[in-house]
Amino acid sequence: MNDYLKDAPLGQDTGYVCEYDPDQLYPIPRSRSWKERAYATAPFQGIDIWNAYEVSWLNLKGLPQVATAEFRVSCDSPCLIESKSFKLYLNSFNLSRFESADEVRQHMETDLSKTAGMPVSVTIQSLEQPMHIRPFQGECLDKQDVEIELYQPAPQLLHSVEGDIVEQTLYSHLLKSNCPVTGQPDWGSIQIHYRGAPIDKEGLLKYIVSYREHGDFHEQCVENIFLDILERCKPEELSVYARYIRRGGLDINPFRSTGTAVPDNHRLNRQ
Repeated sequence: MNDYLKDAPLGQDTGYVCEYDPDQLYPIPRSRSWKERAYATAPFQGIDIWNAYEVSWLNLKGLPQVATAEFRVSCDSPCLIESKSFKLYLNSFNLSRFESADEVRQHMETDLSKTAGMPVSVTIQSLEQPMHIRPFQGECLDKQDVEIELYQPAPQLLHSVEGDIVEQTLYSHLLKSNCPVTGQPDWGSIQIHYRGAPIDKEGLLKYIVSYREHGDFHEQCVENIFLDILERCKPEELSVYARYIRRGGLDINPFRSTGTAVPDNHRLNRQ
């Protein structure tokens, strides 16, 4: 196991904590995916959008309150937040009393920002507030008749083809990676928008599928996919947006881009 995971709650037996406890949060250094490629600084911009569906606390009279929450963590933050520790932290609110949802939000912003090393924005949402579902826009890659042979990341499958400069949005629902500690599957969909020489679509689909047996965190997978496409296909502009299916009441949706745009937080059907 990597040194940065040896004290993490991931893959270990942990007790159920239901009294507010910010010490449940566990940071993991972010820079591994790009420092391994000899980049001095992160060669992208972006954000991680987390959605929590099991948020609850008590009001001052002890009556349970329930909500959903959205968390936005910049990819510039020194650390990402390990997902199991995040779940344990959210559970710690369950039998703790707070005056209002805004007080809960303030605690979450303070604690998560401290763990990430940079301000984290938190939005507490009423269950009466509609959650918008919208499919990815663009061209789906998944109906191609391709033969798959590789189930570990294979960037050599990526290449551009001759042709005029194009601006395209391509997506796939066949992204799957695994937790690097427990081996549990992480299912996701991925959208790639780029401007540049046309990317070979068969090779791109095979490359996405090649993550099927790969073990890594959601954020690191998306960063490696972004960097592989950037280095192999050399687009003028590139963004990669993955939306993963929730586990333990949390979904993680990393976005990496050469620009400053921030995506909408629209759920996909299976989220």
